[in-house]
Amino acid sequence: MTRLIVAAGGGGDAVAASMLYAALYADGGRPALILTYAWDRQLIDPVPGPRGPAHFTGLRPLSRSVRTVPAEAKPIAPANSTLPRLAGELPHIFALLDPLHGAEGITRQLEELIQLLDPESLDLLDVGGDILAKGDEPTLRSPLADALTLAACYQVNAPVRLLVAGPGLDGELPAEDLRDRMGPTVLTFTAEHVEPVGSVLEWHPSEAAAMLAATARGVRGLCEVRDVGLPVPLTDEGPTVHEADLDDALNRNELARALLETESLEEAEQASRAVCGYSEIDYERNKSGRLPGRPEQRLDPDSTLRQLDRFEADARARGITHVTFRRITEALGLGDQQRQDLRSLLLSSRPEQYQAPLWHIPA
Repeated sequence: MTRLIVAAGGGGDAVAASMLYAALYADGGRPALILTYAWDRQLIDPVPGPRGPAHFTGLRPLSRSVRTVPAEAKPIAPANSTLPRLAGELPHIFALLDPLHGAEGITRQLEELIQLLDPESLDLLDVGGDILAKGDEPTLRSPLADALTLAACYQVNAPVRLLVAGPGLDGELPAEDLRDRMGPTVLTFTAEHVEPVGSVLEWHPSEAAAMLAATARGVRGLCEVRDVGLPVPLTDEGPTVHEADLDDALNRNELARALLETESLEEAEQASRAVCGYSEIDYERNKSGRLPGRPEQRLDPDSTLRQLDRFEADARARGITHVTFRRITEALGLGDQQRQDLRSLLLSSRPEQYQAPLWHIPA
């Protein structure tokens, strides 16, 4: 394992790391080591915040503080995680970034791996670009995970290359706001680079990874995502990967600087509240308290398709050309198990609208 890729925010960044490896490295079939959080949002994991090693069974020790996540690992209920399935479907080694000991704990993990593996490269990858935020932007929603990895990587005694894929695709910072914060284009993803993660995109909930893959496949338009229906442009900039200066990113990112010496997740949350005015884990805690406790019902196909027709008509009026399956699920008031049933229903009834992995709304 000679290539280390740190998925800055977990989730979709880990999927994108596999695309990055296919595009840049593919070292004779050797796997990359992808370090990532187990931090699935509540569509998947009902427990707020990230998971640590104690939240899993079946992890494997790689160093004193690093555990790999094999396919047979299991999250301990009621927590859930996409990582074991990701490890089972992709040809890479996934290791667990543990934020429970703050930025200093993540730095320690990285130092151990560098000493153990002497990697040829160490990339810090963020899809969307919120790792380049200052911290006070009103559109930021989840800066803590990225800021922690930025703070940790800055303190590593080894060269780290900071890469931003799909500027603006996470729906947090607009691509135009990132142009003067990024360096040259390293590569542009193509449909060929999406192939290794094609099966994953059929079930993985990351909207940013879905839009990154869609733009690499040539999809263009305006995509509506999560919660309040945020519109994200799908442009020629979507499949690009840019290098950014690590020092500049830290100097700009007030939250990352405040996290440098943190030794616990609680300290990191306090820093986020002080700098940003909130902790995204507080948002997850509040949302968890509002989630309905009733069991999910089976979909009624006819009623669901009528609801979808109304949703599509409204979205079309807003100029939307594509939506994520997460957005449809939330707009129709469905839960996670129903999301998969909904996907199956739509692909069987209206397959012509599937522009993988997004849903197309025809004009």
